[in-house]
Amino acid sequence: MSAGLAADRVAWSAGGALVLDGVSLTPLAGTVTGVLGPNGSGKSTLLRLLAGVLAPASGVVTLDGDPLAAVPRRTAARRIALVHQQADTQAELTVADVVRLGRIPHRRAWTPASAADEAAVRDALERSGLTSRAHRLWHTLSGGERQRAQIARALAQEPRELLLDEPTNHLDIQHQLELLDLISGLELTSVVALHDLNLAATYCDQVLVLRQGRVVAAGEPGAVLTEELIADVYGVRAHITRPGPGERPHIRFLGTLTGSA
Repeated sequence: MSAGLAADRVAWSAGGALVLDGVSLTPLAGTVTGVLGPNGSGKSTLLRLLAGVLAPASGVVTLDGDPLAAVPRRTAARRIALVHQQADTQAELTVADVVRLGRIPHRRAWTPASAADEAAVRDALERSGLTSRAHRLWHTLSGGERQRAQIARALAQEPRELLLDEPTNHLDIQHQLELLDLISGLELTSVVALHDLNLAATYCDQVLVLRQGRVVAAGEPGAVLTEELIADVYGVRAHITRPGPGERPHIRFLGTLTGSA
């Protein structure tokens, strides 16, 4: 029986249009896997299939070798945490209140928080660098702080698999780097949808590249992110600098390809 979360030839359609077509992904335990591709390539849909939010039309998502659909929802929620692109609420919630939502899979309905719940919340706040903001109201936070709070909420679930849908969107460079430093240091099995190829090259142990719902390439960033692939998938000319063996590549974009779609 294979351990962890995996997708095997999954497909999904919306409105008669094929969004994902035969995509397989087996993240390595304790690593960061980047899911890359242009807008509309199926990145968000793949994460929702892995989280069990959507059910594949064909193929299967498994957790420790068992079909995810057959795993009790509470069990899956304790194992898998999904962080969406953006989250908002009109309720007057504090940061600590938001993080406490991550304990729902561990509690029976209408039961008060236990000492273990509160310890998990404190730990998640500390790991996310939000202890000093625990009593701040959610709507007063910056975009970067909200993303960190959502990751803290996910960490309070005490998952083994963490799925993040473009977590660096709308963040400035400092907050992008801080967020990915946090994610890469968690030692969880993380799958992250990203737009920025240099961030993917810097922080991901493996990448999966999608185009129009199909896998174009998969493997280590240094092997996958080539000038040819970037031109083919993104329609962009690029120059890649490879500092040395074992070092991460850096991508410099030179412009769009003439006549590219």
